[in-house]
Amino acid sequence: MKKLLFTLVAVLMTAGAQAQTVTESKTMDNFYVGINGGVATKATGHKWLDNLNPNAGLRIGRWFTPVFGLAVESNAYFSNKPYISTGTAVRFLNSSLLGTVNFTNWFGGYPGEPRVFEVVGLYGIGWGHLFGDSPYQELYQSNQLMFRNNMTSKAAIDLVFNLGEAKAWQFYVEPSVTWGLNDYIFPGDKGTVITELGNAGLEYNINKMYFQLNAGFIYKFKNSNGTHNFTIARLRDQAEIDGLNAEINRLREELAKKPREIVKEVEVVKEVAGKDVVREVKVEDLVFVTFAQGKSELTADARKALANIQPGKHVQIVGTASPEGNPELNQKLSQARADAVAHYLLTRGVAVDEATGKGVQGTTSNRLAVVYVK
Repeated sequence: MKKLLFTLVAVLMTAGAQAQTVTESKTMDNFYVGINGGVATKATGHKWLDNLNPNAGLRIGRWFTPVFGLAVESNAYFSNKPYISTGTAVRFLNSSLLGTVNFTNWFGGYPGEPRVFEVVGLYGIGWGHLFGDSPYQELYQSNQLMFRNNMTSKAAIDLVFNLGEAKAWQFYVEPSVTWGLNDYIFPGDKGTVITELGNAGLEYNINKMYFQLNAGFIYKFKNSNGTHNFTIARLRDQAEIDGLNAEINRLREELAKKPREIVKEVEVVKEVAGKDVVREVKVEDLVFVTFAQGKSELTADARKALANIQPGKHVQIVGTASPEGNPELNQKLSQARADAVAHYLLTRGVAVDEATGKGVQGTTSNRLAVVYVK
C-alpha cells in the first residue's frame, strides 16, 4: 500500500510539471473510449494452449498530461477453462481502475501530436465477480456468498499505433498479467494447484495469476483546442514579452491620435466644399468608410454605413490612402475609393456633388473615404 501511495504522489508531481508544456486542458478534454478482446490463460497448473479463455472488454479513460492518465476497464470472461464450469455463459467479470503512463512521451518528450507508434504502461487494482456457483465450495465450509468476489490487480504494456490524419484513433496490442490477490490456493489432483475466489491474505502469487493477450481500438474525443490530442503551449521569453508590451504601447499612442486624424479629414472636406459650405461641418455630418489595404471595393460594413444616407441628400466625397506604397499609385487608389462610394450612392438616389481622391492624408494607416452629407 505504501508503494502504491508513493507512486500516486510521484504521478501527481510529475503531472504538474508536464502540464506546463501543453495548452490548458478543459474538464472534458482528452477523454477516450475503447473496446478490446482476446484470450487469457492461467499461469500455472495446466497446458496454456489447451485452456484459453476468451474475453471482451470496455475501457474509458482520460489523459491528464501527455504522460499520465487514468482508465476504468471491465472485461467479461466467457469460458470456464481451465476452471470447472459454473453453469453460466459469462463465468467471471473483472473491473479495474488503472493508472496509465505513456513511456514514449515520458522519455522522448511530447512533440505536439502523438507519434505513429508509442508504448503505454498500465497498472492498477480491481474487483472480480464470479457468476454461478463455486465448484469447490464444500471445501471451505463457509457461506457460499463469501466466494463470489475477489480483489484483483493488473499490469500491462500496450503497443499503440495512432491512426488517421488527426490521430483520433488508436489500435493497440496488450500483453498483461492479472492477479487474484486474495484467492485461496489448495492442492488438487495429480499434484495440481487449485485457485479459487476467497478471503485469503493479499499477495502477488504466480499461482493466483493469469496471462492475457488482447487487442483493441480506442477513439479519442475532440478537445476544446479543436484537435483530438494535446497541443504544445507557446512559451515566451522576457524579450518577446517586452516586445509585445512595446507594440501595445505603440498601438495605444496611435489610437490616441485618431481624434486628430478625424479633425484632419474634416478639414479636407471643408477644403473640397470651399466657399459653398455655409454651415459648419460637424462630425455627425460625416460618414467614414474603411477599405482593405490596396483595395477600393466596398465591404459589407461599408455598404451598411452608406445605407444610412437618405436618397435625395447631397454629398461630397474625399478618398484617402495610407503612407505606404508609391505616391502616384496612392493617388489613383484614393480616387478609386471615392469613385466606388460615389457609384454606390448614385444607385441609391443620392446626389453626389463631388468625389475627389486626396492621396495620402496623415502619417498613419488611413484607408478611408469620407462622405460629407450636406
